[in-house]
Amino acid sequence: MKQILVIGGGSIGERHVRCFQDSGRVNISLCEISDDLRTTVAKRYKLQQTFGSLDEALANSAFDAAVICTPAHLHVAIAMELATHGCGILIEKPLSISLEGTSELIAEVASRQIPVSVAYVLRQHPALQALRECVQQQRFGRPLQIAYTGGQFFPHYRPAYRDIYYTKHETGGGAIQDALTHIVNAVEWIVGPITKLVADAEHCVLDGVDVEDTVHLLTRHAHADTKDSVARAMPLLGSFSLNQHQTPNESTLTVICEKGTVRFESHNNRWLSCTEPGAAWVVEEQFQIERDGLFIRQANMFLDQLDDKVSPACSLDEALQTLRVNMSALQSVKSGAWENL
Repeated sequence: MKQILVIGGGSIGERHVRCFQDSGRVNISLCEISDDLRTTVAKRYKLQQTFGSLDEALANSAFDAAVICTPAHLHVAIAMELATHGCGILIEKPLSISLEGTSELIAEVASRQIPVSVAYVLRQHPALQALRECVQQQRFGRPLQIAYTGGQFFPHYRPAYRDIYYTKHETGGGAIQDALTHIVNAVEWIVGPITKLVADAEHCVLDGVDVEDTVHLLTRHAHADTKDSVARAMPLLGSFSLNQHQTPNESTLTVICEKGTVRFESHNNRWLSCTEPGAAWVVEEQFQIERDGLFIRQANMFLDQLDDKVSPACSLDEALQTLRVNMSALQSVKSGAWENL
C-alpha cells in the first residue's frame, strides 16, 4: 500500500482523498491548516492520520507521494519542498500563476528523478483519448482548425466560489486559469502547443467577484511533433469560447481535418466523426462515466507512474507550456494585442 498525503482539504482535496481511497491501493493522510475542515474530512473518510502543517507531516511520516490541492500560487513552493524529501508529486492544475520557481522545480525533480504529474484530468477521458489517437494517426488527414465552445452555471457546481481561490487571479481564479486552462491543455496535447494568441474576457454575471467569467481566445499552434515538413508548414488555427454562467453544462471540442471532422462532447461522454459534406455525425464511441470516474482513473495512473509503469499523464514541461498560455491570455486581455509565446 502506498502512503499518500493530500495537501489541502477543500473540495478538490476531498475529492482526491475519496478517489485515491477508491483505488484500494493507498493509505491516505491529510494536511489541512483549518482544524474544522481537517476534522470534518478525516471523520468522513475515516482517516487515521492528519496534520495541521506540511512541516509537521514531513517531520512525522514518510510518504510515497503527495497531492497538492492548495491555491495555485502555492503549488511550486510546496512541490519544491516535497521534492527535496524525495516524495512523488501530483500537482493540481494550473501549475502556478507565474513562472517564478518553475525552472528550479523542474531541475530539482530531474536531478532527484522524482515522479511528478500535473492533474489536468481531461486527459483521463476515454473519448478524448480516442479522439487524440485518431487525430495523431491522421485518420482524416492533417488537423487544420480547432473550435471549442462550452460553459456551465458555476455557482451551481461550486456554490462557495466567492470564498475560495476563484476570487483573485493571484490565487488562480477567474475563468482563464480555472476552467479554460483544462481545454487549452487538452488541445495542446492533441494538436500541438500554442505559439500565438489574442484574448478577450470580461466579468459579465457572477455575483461577488470581479474576475472574468466569459472568455474568447484565438490561437495559432505549432503542429505536434512530425517529420512531415509540409504538415509543419500548414496553418493550425484555434478558437475558444467559454463562460461560467450559462444554464446548460456543455463542452464541445471540434477538430477540423483535411478529410473529415471529429468532435468530443464532454457532457455526452462521446466522440463523433463526419466525413461527407452535409452528412450526419457518426458516434464513434460513447462511455458511461460516473461523477468521480476521471479522478479515479487519474489516481490509478499516478500510482502506476509511482511504480514506473507509465509516463506522467501531464508532465511538468507540458503544464509549464499551458501556464505560459494562461499568462499570455491574461496579458492579452489587458493589452488588447496578440501575444507570442
